[in-house]
Amino acid sequence: MKGILGRLFAFWALLVFVLTLIPVWILMFATGNMKEPVKSESFRQICKVWMRIFFFFSFCRLRIKGTKYFKKGENYIVISNHNSFMDVPLLTPFIPGPNKTIAKIEISLVPVFGIIYKRGSILVDRKNKDSRRDSYNKMKSVLEAGMHMCIYPEGTRNKTIEPLKEFHDGAFRLAIDTGKAIIPAILFNTKKALPANKPFFFWPSKFEMHFLPPRYIKDEDNYENLKQELFSLMSSYYLSKGKDLS
Repeated sequence: MKGILGRLFAFWALLVFVLTLIPVWILMFATGNMKEPVKSESFRQICKVWMRIFFFFSFCRLRIKGTKYFKKGENYIVISNHNSFMDVPLLTPFIPGPNKTIAKIEISLVPVFGIIYKRGSILVDRKNKDSRRDSYNKMKSVLEAGMHMCIYPEGTRNKTIEPLKEFHDGAFRLAIDTGKAIIPAILFNTKKALPANKPFFFWPSKFEMHFLPPRYIKDEDNYENLKQELFSLMSSYYLSKGKDLS
């Protein structure tokens, strides 16, 4: 029975998504000539309203904790767990302040949505060494422009039963190279809404997004130790809170 309901909810959620996508697409073009970071902030505010509408009509709820850790005049590298395709439209609009997300280039090819996807992203072809190097330099430029840089250090969706997959190095090299503090973000229940092992399935859920205190970079830090420290912190937090929030 849940399988049938999940497909019905998926059809309804897709319909809501497509119908609300059209005005977002128009508004995005209307703000296309703005300068950064105003352009990205306008895009974020549009997407924030869009996602609020989408969550309401798809019977989902959202609770956010820890936005107080984003201090005025500072920008951060935000790292998040990655369980579902729901993660990016959940996290990007609700990070306080203009931001960009590192994202794989393949999704930018999706008609209409791909144009919106590109606006909020630094695109990377993970199979191309030059693309990876270019994306790293672009992430530095995002931080230099005063925006937050959002990275999913697991690289791809976590389809395992573990709280986190092994982290890649990029976010932590970027933090060491730029001196920017890292704010961990933990997302809950996005896997329940869009499970990776169930095609065309959607389940209305209560999403939680918790920002943790910033980890400021010290002179003695190296990217490997920083990576392991934050992996342990985020994994422990996910395990300690996850059962109560499921």
